[in-house]
Amino acid sequence: MSTAGFNSQNGTGTGQAYANGPSQNPVALQQPPGVSYGMTHQPTYNPMQAKAPAPPGPGLYPAGPYQPVPPVSSYQPGPPPTSYPSSPGHPLLPRPPMGGHPSHTPPQSASPSPGPRIPPGQATPPPPAVSSSSYYPNPQQPMAPTWQYNTPTPPLGPATSISAPPVGPVANHVNPAASLSGPSPPSSSAYSSGPPPPSISHSATQPPGPGMPPTSRHGYTQPGVAPPPMNPMAPHTYQGQPSRPAYGTSLTGPPPSGPPPTMKPTPPPTGPPVANATPPPPKADGAVAGNGPQAPNSYNHLDNKMAGPTPTGPPGRHLGHYPSLPPGYQNTSAPHATPPMHPAMQAATQPYTQAPQPYQQPPGGPGPAQLSPSLAAMSLQSSTPEALRVVNLLQERNLLPPTPIPAPTPCLTQDLQKLNCSPEVFRCTLTSIPQTQSLLNKAKMPLGLLLHPFKDLSQLPVVTSSTIVRCRSCRTYINPFVSFLDQRRWKCNLCYRVNDVPEEFMYNPVSRSYGEPHKRPEVQNATIEFIAPSEYMLRPPQPAVYLFVLDVSHNAVETGYLNVFCQSLLDNINSLPGDSRTKVGFITFDSTIHFYNLQEGLSQPQMLIVSDIEDIFLPTPDSLLVNLNECKELVQDLLKSLPNLFEKTMETQSALGSALQAAFKLLSPTGGRMSVFQTQLPNLGVGALQSREDPNQRASAKDIQHLAPATDFYKKLALDCSGQQVAVDLFLLSAQYCDLASLGCISRYSAGSVYYYPSYHHQHNPAQVERFQKDLKRYLTRKIGFEAVMRIRCTKGLSIHTFHGNFFVRSTDLLSLPNVNPDAGFAVQMSIEENLDDMQIVSFQAALLYTSSKGERRIRVHTLCLPVVNSLSDIFAGADVQAITGLLACMAVDRSVTASLSDARDAMTNAAIDSLMSYRQSVLTVQQPGLLAPACLRLFPLYILALLKQKGFRTGTSTRLDDRVFAMLQLKYQPLAYAMLMIHPALYRVDDLTDEGALNINERTIPQPRLLQLSVEKLSREGAFLMDAGTVMYLWIGRNCHPNFLTQVLGVPSYAAVPDNLYLLPELDTAESQRTRAFIGWLRDQRPFFPSLHIIRDESQLKASFMQNMIEDRTESALSYYEFLLHLQQQISK
Repeated sequence: MSTAGFNSQNGTGTGQAYANGPSQNPVALQQPPGVSYGMTHQPTYNPMQAKAPAPPGPGLYPAGPYQPVPPVSSYQPGPPPTSYPSSPGHPLLPRPPMGGHPSHTPPQSASPSPGPRIPPGQATPPPPAVSSSSYYPNPQQPMAPTWQYNTPTPPLGPATSISAPPVGPVANHVNPAASLSGPSPPSSSAYSSGPPPPSISHSATQPPGPGMPPTSRHGYTQPGVAPPPMNPMAPHTYQGQPSRPAYGTSLTGPPPSGPPPTMKPTPPPTGPPVANATPPPPKADGAVAGNGPQAPNSYNHLDNKMAGPTPTGPPGRHLGHYPSLPPGYQNTSAPHATPPMHPAMQAATQPYTQAPQPYQQPPGGPGPAQLSPSLAAMSLQSSTPEALRVVNLLQERNLLPPTPIPAPTPCLTQDLQKLNCSPEVFRCTLTSIPQTQSLLNKAKMPLGLLLHPFKDLSQLPVVTSSTIVRCRSCRTYINPFVSFLDQRRWKCNLCYRVNDVPEEFMYNPVSRSYGEPHKRPEVQNATIEFIAPSEYMLRPPQPAVYLFVLDVSHNAVETGYLNVFCQSLLDNINSLPGDSRTKVGFITFDSTIHFYNLQEGLSQPQMLIVSDIEDIFLPTPDSLLVNLNECKELVQDLLKSLPNLFEKTMETQSALGSALQAAFKLLSPTGGRMSVFQTQLPNLGVGALQSREDPNQRASAKDIQHLAPATDFYKKLALDCSGQQVAVDLFLLSAQYCDLASLGCISRYSAGSVYYYPSYHHQHNPAQVERFQKDLKRYLTRKIGFEAVMRIRCTKGLSIHTFHGNFFVRSTDLLSLPNVNPDAGFAVQMSIEENLDDMQIVSFQAALLYTSSKGERRIRVHTLCLPVVNSLSDIFAGADVQAITGLLACMAVDRSVTASLSDARDAMTNAAIDSLMSYRQSVLTVQQPGLLAPACLRLFPLYILALLKQKGFRTGTSTRLDDRVFAMLQLKYQPLAYAMLMIHPALYRVDDLTDEGALNINERTIPQPRLLQLSVEKLSREGAFLMDAGTVMYLWIGRNCHPNFLTQVLGVPSYAAVPDNLYLLPELDTAESQRTRAFIGWLRDQRPFFPSLHIIRDESQLKASFMQNMIEDRTESALSYYEFLLHLQQQISK
């Protein structure tokens, strides 16, 4: 990997890759090229892996007009056509031939020494410089249209070499396309270089074995759920088409079989244990304490052993077959005992309850790490699990379940499963982890985690203890999945080190009993928060500091946002999170920078203007950030006078860059949160930008330009902010192009967030004003964590190589989060570095260390446990289709920026082709015609098509550049439940809501209508339909809608009387109005941001936006769902 590529990711080099996620791993364990690392290593499957360039053409979707076909639905009776029409002169995109690029991953070093992996010489990287060099040393090299899912990072080397072998075990941040540059070796098979994957000896249906009795979590069926009968396949469809050849050319033999090996404790590794001792004093800058420069409170020492290699030789077991898995999807209504969750967010299974569960493990008894007998006895029952039921996608029309899709439940014993982390917080794309990388490569599915670590939780156990029990070797926090060898010793579930139980841990504060450490809350809860002792601090915890930076140019005053902001802050000023030390400050700017002296004792706020924007300075450094409690009246006076102060301004220029520099100087001594409000393209001083958007190219079917930043000014400033514990949140309120691709970097790398209100105007767009008000209230009052760091650990043998989200990767695997908020999501990609042959379960742990707004240092820890399997059918049975889609979306955003949008689109399509082809070739025992998928992946092609039509990735449809970039930012930053709504909206019929099956919440009755497919054929002119697309909702009124609905819900006498810009439902005292408002209000309450509601008729301007979300229908530039399925089948059958 070139140093430029890595450094530009982390903002310290000359490269230009600004992908909001892949930040490179600055480890350099140099290996000579081509060295083989023994039997355990298998090359990684990556849908981004280089394939030969596609033949010229418009991409997946022909750009020209389609041949005329019957509208609405392509599902005609009779045999499906073998291909779909393409427009004249636009040949369909054939599947490109395959090529591969070798990538080798060294095994983890066996050295147990505690030091971090970063070499001292690289602790202070060179300063960034602007450069046009891309991630790829050879820009004209054709990019691959598929991903390399699970590839660890190549090492830092000469700036032009990308093909050097990758570095160490926790290769933290790879650009997904990093291994694409070199020419493919002639011998490489399609997805793997090096040894081909072994053949898998298990088929989809395993021989009958002793089955588990069905339990509430592990039975196949639930009340009222029965798999629908499969339609018989038309006998003349696709008979005997040759299938694409298998990926491996020779097979290396079956995986080990026989009884699982017995477990022996690993002797503790030699070397000094890392104690929770007081760390060395803080140093400047941002690397590991005691090993180079360090920013205040960067807390690398807190987890420093994770940066060092973990000991080798994990004892463990071998998981046999997949036991009965609960149905991942149901095609009939489930009983209505579901928790009150938003449908599309019920992606997470049960409500999150944190009551301590009885831990069925007597001291010295078998812990989760000694489960061979119980787990090995669970072999696959003779009937196929619902998740593996074969579905012919071309024949089963109604695949979308009527109720929300729950996350699949990992196949664990009941004791372990009830202790497992909630999928709302921690979710894996594969709930059964493959035993080897070659098995993962063969499954052609990405392995990764999706996290929502600081989520608001109704129940969160908090532990105050002077001793936080952690593994002496890898620094894992004690958790429900460790094993107690006896009362005095526990074995780590990540590195298998045996540790002593501290004396204090013998006492259980909950039961007030002594001698039962396995009953402590830390071992009973997969999510827990510790109040940290002093050794987790490098300086006293910072106060809550809030600085507001406001655009007051003529353009800004015209939008009217200033009145809304000032009024909202006045209303919520007493609800800002904080304590008696909380500080606030204000800066306004146009072509000059205005500071406000709010010092106690002044009779009114004093405005100080700095016109020298080239050399910005603070006029009175001590009185610009003031204690909120002491100066509240002055702050309130300022907020009341600000809107009038600039009412008559004619200043049109915007010196945003200088204002940000001033704000950075003001916040640097303490850290804190900078909230920036901007309404136009910055055009003066440092960071000035020029318009790069050509409106004529918005609907281009070719590649979209300017998705990457125009300058690295905002990224560099963000990295400076991150080093001083400052996060920047950007509110962009504009009707014009603002270059969000460049401005967004200020938030992306400082762990802030971006809010975007296109066409914001206080009079012309009241729906946006309402959304801005609601978002601002949530933003000002929600929980916040300051000076935070997060580290994700996983069981030895697994490694993390790419992160997605808003953060800066400080050292190998430590994410720097100057602020952390409860609405932020993260994703990581993983690979299997060493075979997990002798393990039955693996664990993942995310630890978030932060300062609360009250000045307490806290650590929130989440631990997830998953089974290890050795057959492809078991891997497929545990696939989480929504998590896979969410991770692919993150990877596609990076690919769009570092390569091109068309590459990202091709890679997403190939992800669906590859996984379904792998299923057909390696899991299905009886080959049948048709496009076959396991039931758990039956929605995968639909979700991929939804991504291709999503605002971030669509082509051929007029899309403003800022809208596209914002959609991409959302996909990277939103937790999975919210992102899925933006990918595949939910559609409901609401003119016939009833109380049947309704939820009762706080004495409110919430109707529960069925989810409908996103197709015009589901609409009816006699009805009213609500579409929930995450950040926006549309209520579409049919032309012949029943007058009862119009009068009782909308309060109008007829269809013609429905106003054009209606965005509020009138509060009428009718049962119909109450039901409709209750349902919409309940949907809104399920998410932290406020979706605006647009009530539309056939004549409305917004009807086009509503129709663009009809994913299953054809548009001028995109295939219908049925045509897309035929395209997939055509590629799979080649």
